[in-house]
Amino acid sequence: MLKRLAKPMSLVLVSPQIPPNTGNIARLCAVTGCRLILVGPLGFSIDDRHLRRAGLDYWDKVFLKYYSAFSNYLEEWGTARRWLFSSKAPKSCFSVDYAEGDHLLFGSETSGLSQEVYETSQGERLTIPMLEGVRSLNLSTAVAIATYEAIRQLQFSTN
Repeated sequence: MLKRLAKPMSLVLVSPQIPPNTGNIARLCAVTGCRLILVGPLGFSIDDRHLRRAGLDYWDKVFLKYYSAFSNYLEEWGTARRWLFSSKAPKSCFSVDYAEGDHLLFGSETSGLSQEVYETSQGERLTIPMLEGVRSLNLSTAVAIATYEAIRQLQFSTN
């Protein structure tokens, strides 16, 4: 059983494009106690039926915040510690120490995080290790892997 963190982690999706991925991540947030932060532009409406269906009946258990632009997100969360996920990053997400309140940032399914995010956001780039010759993981799968690694460290590590 998971315990609620005193300072919840935030899963930040920057310009997500596929409603079921975001719905699945919302469901992940409901079962882990993470916050869901969406940064526009989005490739769908927050009222999209596919988004709602993927999140099932968990939406009332999700802290959801929407920002129309990355600069708006930074205005409120400028001091948050951020991990920027990219399939091209050199450092593994399994080689860092996560802390309560961390923000895990993921880009769109089609293009990843934008150059604007890399230039304006302090944070270390991380990757989920994969075999050579494959492009990337599904967004909701990648978010789940990273989230549970952070939770494992914070709640189940014997260190």
